[in-house]
Amino acid sequence: MVDRPFNVLFLCTGNSARSIMAEAILNKVGAGKFRAYSAGSNPKGRVNPPTILLLQSLGYDTSSFRSKSWNEFAKPGTPPLDFAFTVCDNAAGETCPVWPGQPMTAHWGVPDPVEAKGSPAEIALAFKDAYRMLFQRIGVFTALPIRSLDQLSLQQRLMEIGRMETRRAGARRSRWRVGGASHVRTAGVAVLDHGAHRSGTMAGGSCRDLWPATDGVRLCLAAA
Repeated sequence: MVDRPFNVLFLCTGNSARSIMAEAILNKVGAGKFRAYSAGSNPKGRVNPPTILLLQSLGYDTSSFRSKSWNEFAKPGTPPLDFAFTVCDNAAGETCPVWPGQPMTAHWGVPDPVEAKGSPAEIALAFKDAYRMLFQRIGVFTALPIRSLDQLSLQQRLMEIGRMETRRAGARRSRWRVGGASHVRTAGVAVLDHGAHRSGTMAGGSCRDLWPATDGVRLCLAAA
């Protein structure tokens, strides 16, 4: 395995919403261990405004985000990629360029919030839902013992992460309390209410806060 931070590319068609969110999330929660990038097969040329508003509201610096072609990452001199994840179904079905580094790949499809219809509040909620789903998957990814897993096991874990939302509905949930707050644990990820502390303990391990509470929900990664 490499002795530098892992380079991760998130791919979507327009590179204006989901892949931008994923890039922002991983660079924040995986700082020092991962370096995230994003690109699109047919970039829109500008980041979707609700994406920028949501990320800014969560404390991200959005000044460097831009919508760009995935061909930028196939050019000589670009960072060798260790992982490439598609976050929209269209990009998953397209023929990708030949990436430097021969990255491991997986599909982590998330519904497109740009297609949401309704009131401004309903549209904003669609973007928040996409963010939560991406944050959950990326949180699990950053906790993987990547350097100690063989390639076959790691590939299986990456594919399982892409199926997390489908499995969650039927997964067994357990509840516990930290600081008087109620928590639900599902597939190693804990969803906490707004009053939860930033860390705590529970049956099965400790809970490390990954996302500050927003809209009454806090996401943290629970020990497996």
